Amino acid sequence: MTDPDRSRQMSLVRSKGTKPEMAVRRLLHAMGFRFRLHRRDLPGCPDIVLPRHNTVVFVHGCFWHQHGDPACWRSRMPKTRQDFWVPKLERNVARDQEVGAALAALGWSIVVVWECETTPGKKVDLEARLRAAIGGSG
Repeated sequence: MTDPDRSRQMSLVRSKGTKPEMAVRRLLHAMGFRFRLHRRDLPGCPDIVLPRHNTVVFVHGCFWHQHGDPACWRSRMPKTRQDFWVPKLERNVARDQEVGAALAALGWSIVVVWECETTPGKKVDLEARLRAAIGGSG
């Protein structure tokens, strides 16, 4: 793939309203939880904010946030241009840790949902994990 083609492809990658984020939003809503989206007044502009439960949910893409699960094939490091990709992805991971620490210092509970956890076959497991992390019902 040429550089202009790659650039055009990467420009199509969204940060809000992604399929995994929409799946988590639909699931939380079906579970009875009400939430706010992308509150810019909080560190890291969390994808989903449940103010009543003092909880934020980040829906992370496995590649962009380097999911550490060895079973997750989506988080593989590219074989080309590693001089570009390694620092970029390491910085994303470091930023996630900084944001998590800042939110915890403000008293927020943090739930990270990985893209690979939002597949239809894992919905029951994800629902149970969200209910345990958030507590109770909406």
